[in-house]
Amino acid sequence: MPQLEVDGAALTYDDEGPRDGGAAPLVFIHGWTANRHRWDHQMEHFAGHRRVIRLDLRGHGESTGAGVRTIAELAQDVTALLDHLEVDRFVPVGHSMGGMISQTLALAHPARVERMVLVDSIGRMAYSRGRGLLMAASTLVPFKLFVAANIQRAFAPGYPREQIREYVRASADTPREVVMTLYGAMRAFDVLDRVGEITAPTLMVHGYHDIQLPVGQMLRMAKAYPDAEVRIIDAGHELPVERPAELTATLDRFLTPAA
Repeated sequence: MPQLEVDGAALTYDDEGPRDGGAAPLVFIHGWTANRHRWDHQMEHFAGHRRVIRLDLRGHGESTGAGVRTIAELAQDVTALLDHLEVDRFVPVGHSMGGMISQTLALAHPARVERMVLVDSIGRMAYSRGRGLLMAASTLVPFKLFVAANIQRAFAPGYPREQIREYVRASADTPREVVMTLYGAMRAFDVLDRVGEITAPTLMVHGYHDIQLPVGQMLRMAKAYPDAEVRIIDAGHELPVERPAELTATLDRFLTPAA
């Protein structure tokens, strides 16, 4: 797989599909402790008729690099990759932390973002006092237990346990320093007061059973967007793998111009 050296990290990426279709490339951005293969179903579908790009964020999957302190630094990595690939206009499709990166890109480079898709993502991390204390305390438990607790609760009730265990194992392979610094970066992320500046048409797709980033928080964010479309799907926080075909169909409808 191709890699790009960016500020001490080697970013592994895929760049597939036709270059001459006229549509802006889709840029798929995964979430915390995940990797670019969260988007396998969407890549297979869209690469047949438009350019699609995905990457492993620094320290994730097959990319190297230490953790960073802010979501903006991850957005800079994505921008560096797109500049390297000579991509100007694009459509970011971000899941969870990837959606935070997508919003950061849209605010920093409004002329480059044609449309945007946020999957199980929000503009500000918000907790009750009790949950905030619980989350802070969770960082004190052994690392693998911390990862397991966070990943297990990301899936809707009834999702196969063995598949969840596989995702837990893969997430725990992400270096501890990367996991913990980005955990802090997500908790500090807050663009909610600025999302009204994002004029690109935006699709927000959210799992009804998402308890990591509850759907109510997404709906409050959606009201602040000038041009937002909302879709709720019967899933948890891991929509790309819980309901891949349904998510792909939802993206297709949003991205295909009306006849």
